[in-house]
Amino acid sequence: MSSSTGSGSASASASASRQSGNATSSVSIPGTAAAGGLTVTQPPSTASASYYKIAKDSWITFGWNLTSLYVTPTSLTVVASCSANGNVYPVGPTASPSNVIPGNSTSIVWNPWEWEQIPGQTPFAEATYVLKIVDERGQGAPVKGGYFSPYSGTNFMIYRPGEYKSIADGWSCATCSDALSTLAQPAHFMVLTTLLITILSAWGILRR
Repeated sequence: MSSSTGSGSASASASASRQSGNATSSVSIPGTAAAGGLTVTQPPSTASASYYKIAKDSWITFGWNLTSLYVTPTSLTVVASCSANGNVYPVGPTASPSNVIPGNSTSIVWNPWEWEQIPGQTPFAEATYVLKIVDERGQGAPVKGGYFSPYSGTNFMIYRPGEYKSIADGWSCATCSDALSTLAQPAHFMVLTTLLITILSAWGILRR
């Protein structure tokens, strides 16, 4: 995160007003200033695809560094966009203001399971999502030197873990059942018995 007030040596500059409390200060932005934005640090960009499960105690943390900012955003809004079902989901705590955080924030924690407990909330699809972060000017904010540029990136997957089912509730092992049924057949049982006798006989001869 960076914030600067120097006029620099650029031949052209722009002026922006920033209000803090009851005071308003002016920030000089060099004409050569790069557009501001962010660099995601969590999950790391060098990591393999990120998979997150929807579970009660499964928390997801997204982290980032703000870059090239002369004007710090008033707020940031974080969402996850899913092309599979066309929905956009708030990313952040369920308590208000949920996914709207202070403009100098560098991380947010999210629990999709908790969001699904809210009546009327659209269920999450098991699919790929794209993390999007914008400032108070919204998704259509123009790219401007020194100002925050809308971010869209960091693909990740969300899935639902399989539910536990006990034997009492009807769970069965298909592979185990197949193996037992195979041994129950007389021909297979005879082959196995003959093989076992042969192995034991050979072992007895070798020990003499």
